[in-house]
Amino acid sequence: MIKRFLYIFLFLFLFIHSKTQQSYIDSLQHELKIAQNDTAKITVLIAISQYYGETKPDSSVYFAQQRLTIARKLDLPLDEVDALIYMGYGLVNLGNYPLALQYLVEALKIAEDPGSEKNIRQLSANETPVKARLTALASVHLQLGNVYRATGNIERQLYHFKQCEKITTEIKDMSLLSFAHIQLGLTYISEGKLDSALYFELRALEHRADDYTKFYRGKILNSIGLIYYKKSNYKLSRQYLTDAIRESQGQNMLQPLGDAYVNVANLLGKTGDNDSSLWYAKKGLEIFQTTGSLYGLKDAYTALSEAYKISNNIDSAFLYQGLAMVAKDSLNNTEKVKQFQNIGFNEQIRQRELEQEKIQIQNKIRTYVLLAGIAVFILITFLLFRNNRHRKKANIILGKQKAELQATLLDLKNTQSQLIQSEKMASLGELTAGIAHEIQNPLNFVNNFSDVNAELIEELNTERLKPNPERNEQLENEILNDIKENEQKINHHGKRADAIVKNMLQHSRASSGKKEPTGINALAEEYLRLSYHGLRAKDKSFNASMKTDFDESIGKINIVPQDIGRVILNLINNAFYAVDEKKKQIGDSYEPTVSVNTKKINGKIEISVKDNGSGIPKKVLDKIFQPFFTTKPTGQGTGLGLSLSYDIVKAHGGEVKVETNEGEGSEFIIQLPGN
Repeated sequence: MIKRFLYIFLFLFLFIHSKTQQSYIDSLQHELKIAQNDTAKITVLIAISQYYGETKPDSSVYFAQQRLTIARKLDLPLDEVDALIYMGYGLVNLGNYPLALQYLVEALKIAEDPGSEKNIRQLSANETPVKARLTALASVHLQLGNVYRATGNIERQLYHFKQCEKITTEIKDMSLLSFAHIQLGLTYISEGKLDSALYFELRALEHRADDYTKFYRGKILNSIGLIYYKKSNYKLSRQYLTDAIRESQGQNMLQPLGDAYVNVANLLGKTGDNDSSLWYAKKGLEIFQTTGSLYGLKDAYTALSEAYKISNNIDSAFLYQGLAMVAKDSLNNTEKVKQFQNIGFNEQIRQRELEQEKIQIQNKIRTYVLLAGIAVFILITFLLFRNNRHRKKANIILGKQKAELQATLLDLKNTQSQLIQSEKMASLGELTAGIAHEIQNPLNFVNNFSDVNAELIEELNTERLKPNPERNEQLENEILNDIKENEQKINHHGKRADAIVKNMLQHSRASSGKKEPTGINALAEEYLRLSYHGLRAKDKSFNASMKTDFDESIGKINIVPQDIGRVILNLINNAFYAVDEKKKQIGDSYEPTVSVNTKKINGKIEISVKDNGSGIPKKVLDKIFQPFFTTKPTGQGTGLGLSLSYDIVKAHGGEVKVETNEGEGSEFIIQLPGN
């Protein structure tokens, strides 16, 4: 079953790079809708979760969860294991290590139980129920090793990779065995145990036989070349790294290709070939600029800095050394985010280790009872008593730690809820002020014309009470005409107010999450007007010039209008805030200006919000999209606006960019798909 997963995964990886990927996933979605029974659904769900495994881990987890539900309903334990593996793999890619560990531990318990062999949906050729279970068990160990690698636990990752090696050797599964050897080699490289690393990578190279495993040949060759480089065997290192470049190019594997280029650059720098070293370092940099790998960029910048330093090109050496430091800082920030996201992961590992220790102690006690019998009954009683005392102490400690952690998490959740509610209320207040200003104008007209009509009617009645010779029929007709015109104006402005209310009600509805054709120009103009009037309603002294440049060729695009409107409103509010603050600092010599533009470029729609405020300092530019980060004074901002806007645009398949110059202003650009 796991082998079928590997081959299907290869097909999907190649398929993702083909022109028909969308039609393929559409056909899978269609097959899922028309599936006649749960067995047919589970087959389609396997393909969908595998399809999204590398590109959209959240989607992969979602469909694997559906598969897990059906597998449990049909009592298919090994299908449960397979689904849990995919959920764990996707969650590792999403950085949710505690939940990944939870699912994989659950899969481990099922795969370790021989009872899971009783009901298997489908076996491949020459596969027995025992082999199917052991293959699943080896795959679980492989993924658990990856979880512990992501969290830096060398001891635990070695244990699980070796368990995978042991099982796959027993069942002669060369594909999984080669993966275990690759992972063991990488672990020993990180530990500096080069002989052990070389042994396992060479073993992995021997097993690269089938079509799927050949796909990673370049990665293995690069690891072997790196090992020989660290061992100062530059001749063999160059040979393997050259082969790694050729293999990676042939399979279009960008990450190992970039690694190999950088490793060759470092090697040539050691041997004095500076020109070639620069060439390979630049090739590696091109690869990592394409993939966006921070680790790769850091290594490529470092290699370029060293090459320029050897060539006495100090300016370039300092330039790339600085870029390497920036990449390193970004990596450190990423690791800090992961640490924040994984509060409780180490505690969860400790609890599992304590549970395993308890099981081991209990097994030893049973063994002692069987061997010693009644003769050692008193000793066994003492051991049980001591074990129970230790367990109680451990449970008390764990209970306290758990209570403290739950209290901390509860405080964090409450704080987050309060901040989100504050952000919503702030947005609601701004919208309400804008709406009130919009409605006030037509209501003023209605009230004024109603008062005039009352006076005209009274004047008409007075005229009609006069004797016929004294009545002025021309005046009466003029009054009646004035009343009629006023009634028309009342009706016009009443309908205008009604339209404003209906429009605002339409936008105030809770978002359904469904996309619909929306005129982005009208949406942007409407929220620009609402933001301006909302701020004017709160602060009569506020004033700013507004400029718009809308591309009329855009037409309507499929978006969730309430969500995108919230993003535009937030960016415009921030822009008005920036120019208003600068106005307060500089005075009347400064003209605050906010521009909102739209245009269609290469099939994408761009919405630009630009101001001539004070700009964003470079030292905080990389933090502005982080939750709870704000440059506003305490009480004036929650730090959630840009974070929520970023998430909304990403959910639409777009991105948010920012361009800024300190002292000159900022421009936020929203890019959305054009269809």
